[in-house]
Amino acid sequence: MRHFQCLEGIQLQDTWLTIGTFDGVHLGHQEIVRSLVSNAHAAGSEAVVLTFFPHPAVVIGKRQHPSYLTTPDERAALLGEFGVDIVITFPFTPPVSRITAQEFITMLKSHLGMKHLTVGPDFALGHNRVGNIQYLKSAGDEHGFTVSTIQPVEIEGQVVSSSRIRAALRQGEIEKVRTLLGRPYFVKGQVVPGDGRGHTIGIPTANLSMWFERALPKSGVYVTQGTINGSTYGAVTNIGTRPTFTSEDERLQVEAHLLDFKDQIYGLEVQLDFISHLRDEQRFSGIDPLVDQIHKDIQQARRILAVQIKA
Repeated sequence: MRHFQCLEGIQLQDTWLTIGTFDGVHLGHQEIVRSLVSNAHAAGSEAVVLTFFPHPAVVIGKRQHPSYLTTPDERAALLGEFGVDIVITFPFTPPVSRITAQEFITMLKSHLGMKHLTVGPDFALGHNRVGNIQYLKSAGDEHGFTVSTIQPVEIEGQVVSSSRIRAALRQGEIEKVRTLLGRPYFVKGQVVPGDGRGHTIGIPTANLSMWFERALPKSGVYVTQGTINGSTYGAVTNIGTRPTFTSEDERLQVEAHLLDFKDQIYGLEVQLDFISHLRDEQRFSGIDPLVDQIHKDIQQARRILAVQIKA
């Protein structure tokens, strides 16, 4: 998979294309991508995804606080796992938001040689979303490309969407998030020095420096799996402000206790896959009750992970 950050300098021919934000690459996105890849490769063409960053809703002011399920690079890598040949992360800016549907089509034909466009039924392209499906099919007759639509994926009677996944994360509904994504939700961060309290109480944690626009589950304690340099370990992860130690609200922190792991990992990147929600974050009366609860969390996490591995 090749990943480009703009259209400039790209000259392709006869590509099969899909366009969208694809944040999270959830089951609905996967349905579109599988169709695109299968049909493109059957036709001897490359499967191309044109996506945007930042999210258009952020740029035009419809979303004030961006919260992404994936970084642009993670999104491209996930799309590559489904067989996409080329991902283009198009920088979405105020001037881009004013590009007309006709101008966009000209760009796609000029740089990508668009032969076929696969999208969802509510897709629209260009300023004021003028380029809806009917418009695109008419433009295709004129400019030499065809258009197909893929119906949304529904689970429990509701369409799978990135916004639905973010809402489930805010509720700590990790199992629902996994169902909608078709895989565990993950975050990545570099291990940075903390205040050393974990070592002091005999339960060391890896403190992760997170991308500030990353969507996080609600504050609480979670069963996770941590991957470091290709090796995976069970983990108990706390997301929150550590109320037992602090009296004032702080920004959310992500701390993972990796089971049966004792090496120094400062500066390394850790990926955390979320498996299950154990409990909400709470304030304890002192260190001893906190330590007792953490040991209970670890025992419960081991039981859940053992079932997970067998499954």
